[in-house]
Amino acid sequence: MSEYREDTYGEKIAHIYDEWYPTCDTVAVQTLCELARGGKVLELGIGTGRFALPLRERGVDIHGIDASPAMVAKLRAKPGGSEIPVTMGNFADVAVEGKYSLVFIAFNTFFALLTQEEQVRCFCSVSDHLAPGGMFLVEAFVPDLSRFAGGQAFRTVGVDDGEVRLDASLHDPMLQQVVSQHIVINENGIKLYPVNLRYAWPSELDLMAQLAGLNLKNRWANWDKSPFTASSGKHISVYEKRP
Repeated sequence: MSEYREDTYGEKIAHIYDEWYPTCDTVAVQTLCELARGGKVLELGIGTGRFALPLRERGVDIHGIDASPAMVAKLRAKPGGSEIPVTMGNFADVAVEGKYSLVFIAFNTFFALLTQEEQVRCFCSVSDHLAPGGMFLVEAFVPDLSRFAGGQAFRTVGVDDGEVRLDASLHDPMLQQVVSQHIVINENGIKLYPVNLRYAWPSELDLMAQLAGLNLKNRWANWDKSPFTASSGKHISVYEKRP
């Protein structure tokens, strides 16, 4: 996918994103409110406002960054969405003003940064925008290389009377990159929704944090703060800015 850019995923999927991912976990919203401690909050990859709008309803001063105009247009069309400040651009650079009590990136979106250099730059940029004692939260899956056989994976995501959804992926273990297509087949034809990512293990993220002047404060298996174990499929990692 040589033409894949930072806004490709959002521009392609914006019109059905809320249909595929309709709700935000209320426990996640509560956890983010607790970590914000009444201060300003910045969401990297704010998208259609799946997290930001519930946070705003609870009185959180929420700001966002996103690369996709189509995703942000969906946010703007929702009640209260036009009142949330959004900076357009690559969230690796965190090109915003001011300091924040909490910066967070949810739903594996951190892995949309396709090189280690970009991911490290994001950690450093976040650190520069954290207030003293501020925290950076990352929600991400734990890589499971057993999903790939012969460097690829193919699975059925959903089947009903009028539609079939499939996922096809190629895996590059040297670059830690996965190139995928969400494939939707229905009576109207075939639609393709590309997504590329560069995964990283929790220990690699911890090293990025150390380079950026952040320390791991908590790691949970889910938003309910359940313990992270060797069998956990994802993690919620909270990094705190060093004094």
